[in-house]
Amino acid sequence: MDHRTDRQTDAMTDTIAALSTPPGEGGIGIIRLSGPEAAALALGLFRRADGSALARPTPFRQYYGHIRHPETGDVVDEVLLSVMRAPRSYTREAMAEISAHGGPLPLREILGLLCRAGARLARPGEFTERAFLHGRLDLTQAEAVLDTIRACTEAGLRAAQRALRGELAARIRGLRARLVALLAALEAAIDYADEDIAVLSSAEIAAEIAALRAATEELIASHRQGCLLRDGAAAVIIGRPNTGKSSLLNALLGEARAIVTAVPGTTRDVIEEQLDVGGVPLRLMDTAGIRPTDDEVERQGVARSETALADADVLLLVLDGSAPLTAEDRALLARARGRPAILIVNKADLPLAVALSELGAHVMISARTGAGLPALRQAIADLLLGGAVAAQSPLLASLRQRAAAEEAARALAQAEATLRAGGSEELLAVDLTAAADALGALTGDHARDEVIQELFSRFCVGK
Repeated sequence: MDHRTDRQTDAMTDTIAALSTPPGEGGIGIIRLSGPEAAALALGLFRRADGSALARPTPFRQYYGHIRHPETGDVVDEVLLSVMRAPRSYTREAMAEISAHGGPLPLREILGLLCRAGARLARPGEFTERAFLHGRLDLTQAEAVLDTIRACTEAGLRAAQRALRGELAARIRGLRARLVALLAALEAAIDYADEDIAVLSSAEIAAEIAALRAATEELIASHRQGCLLRDGAAAVIIGRPNTGKSSLLNALLGEARAIVTAVPGTTRDVIEEQLDVGGVPLRLMDTAGIRPTDDEVERQGVARSETALADADVLLLVLDGSAPLTAEDRALLARARGRPAILIVNKADLPLAVALSELGAHVMISARTGAGLPALRQAIADLLLGGAVAAQSPLLASLRQRAAAEEAARALAQAEATLRAGGSEELLAVDLTAAADALGALTGDHARDEVIQELFSRFCVGK
């Protein structure tokens, strides 16, 4: 399916160029071109090792040679060149790729020569945007490209790859196809009201709408897991000084990231690291012990701890199991009530002094010996995901996707209300059409221009 508007069709007559590997020094740097003149522009600068031009390159084959300055003939860099013909390319346009040395100077000079020859620098995400506009990808797959690049865990990568393979789009299009079939039946009933033809009964229509709404609500519910796998969560370790917060951070990371001493108030700032917990990229933050203090530096650390606590998705409240509860402990326990929190009783390697009967659900650990850490990791994963990651089901991952699915669910709910109120087939068709359009917006079949622009602007240049 071709998704282009007239404005976009005009823009795609250009040939674009960009560096597709990260800027800075590296072993290799790849410059991509896409558009009608991609091969011609690259070949105009390329010379084989013997100095001859390459007239008719075989697609998908790499050729060794040099990029030479068109006026002086000087060698800019030693490169490999490959060309791709439409539609067998990432963008479904003619493309070329130049693999050069990964230093900023040769890459910048090659890009400059290509632009002087007629290319223009690509906008962020323009290569993938062209792939979408030419129908190679739908919007869910385009978003999955970005999610694949940014994946921080294996579970997140697997979820992105399922969407990239088209599994999410197939599920959505299946629902939309059922809606279209239902609309066709309603249209037949409207157009041939006086004819003796078989039509769906009200009960059959109601059952199908209810089933479609349930399937859409199930899709919406998948967003929580999809969002966690894509964007992660923030877990803040809180507690009074010397309960073992920094020791817990170090134990979970498997390295001495935070300074640990017996002196209260050692941690003066928020220390943040990333951890894979059950497939969720967890931003784990160690905070200054929350307590009243006259020390100006420690007071600023406590203020930062308070900010982190307010923004956290999960609280990890650490208590010292070798000492009775203090007033500071009780104050923090009160603040954790009503929040997603895990109560951690540390120092299980020492004699127990805290009254466990006062605490309720908790996890016993020893940050020093590592005892209880697997159970803590599992408790965090269970709290975030509500169980295991849905290994095979496609997941909604972005707020755009969730908003479109919610719009479809609202339209289906309105269709149920219209049916209960005895509304006409025409009114029911309006509701079902709105639901079908919302599902179409999910895949990009009915996406607005500004939505497309905003989505691809989040990509890096060269992708």
